[in-house]
Amino acid sequence: MDSSLVQDLLKGNRRSLAKAITLVESSLPQHREQAQSILEEILPATGNSIRIGVTGVPGVGKSTFIEVFGLHMIGQGKRVAVLAVDPSSPIAGGSILGDKTRMEELSRCETAFIRPSPSSGALGGVAQKTRETVLLCEAAGFDVILVETVGVGQSEYQVAAMVDFFMVLMLPGGGDELQGIKKGIVELADALVINKTDGDGEAMAKITQGHYTSAMNLLRHPGFWTPPVMTCSALENRGVDTLWDMVVDYYLQALENQSFQRKRATQNRDWMHQLINEMLLLKLDQNARAGALLPQLEDSVEKQTMTAYAAARQIIDTL
Repeated sequence: MDSSLVQDLLKGNRRSLAKAITLVESSLPQHREQAQSILEEILPATGNSIRIGVTGVPGVGKSTFIEVFGLHMIGQGKRVAVLAVDPSSPIAGGSILGDKTRMEELSRCETAFIRPSPSSGALGGVAQKTRETVLLCEAAGFDVILVETVGVGQSEYQVAAMVDFFMVLMLPGGGDELQGIKKGIVELADALVINKTDGDGEAMAKITQGHYTSAMNLLRHPGFWTPPVMTCSALENRGVDTLWDMVVDYYLQALENQSFQRKRATQNRDWMHQLINEMLLLKLDQNARAGALLPQLEDSVEKQTMTAYAAARQIIDTL
């Protein structure tokens, strides 16, 4: 492993950070080994940021919001990293990775770092390596890590499991809009933010805010925090400062009652269990005896000459 890469990364060198992320994202075994060595070395320098997840339906203005929000935080003296997860094309296998072109002003800031990550077919469109990328950004001295999800499928659940504060962006709309929100996503949210409250949308946003507030009150919120319903206009840069104040308020309260540390610890433990499951499946795929036995067992289960439990047990015993 190149120790100078680690040293430069810890000094906040953006080029070294980009190189380290490339190693983390690589599927080559030797790169994965290098990446794990780097992660182990930088681990003591991690954990000092606020991790914020941002999701929302397509067209809600996530990129504009993140740029304005990021610029506001930079104005407050923060270093901001944006990990924007793009959906990979199931046909070509590539990603458009257009986030830097969508966040021109933010990408020009010396104290900002934008990294579009292809999701490479990972569950729900969330890049599998995002967690490790977060650690690298923290080691490089970034105070706030923004993780933008594609807003489809399971991605929200995966991002919510790796951030401290989860923000769901909504469009101004009538009460019917509530039908379009998955209840589970609302339960994950630490704040609902109605964006595009400019022009004709302003009056509608107030009505929508009332509907959402009533809906949120019906949900149970364990812990110290009741998720607020806020409004903002990223286009006109209105209400963004209030949102940042709200995140800081949450952070301070979470630190005070130690739920911040507990949440991080739980997330780390759950991540370990998820990796164990993935590694076991990988071992199963690589096991020749199990691979040869699997079609026979599948056939027996389909014909109901063997229970699914007995078949699964036989595969595990083979491993």
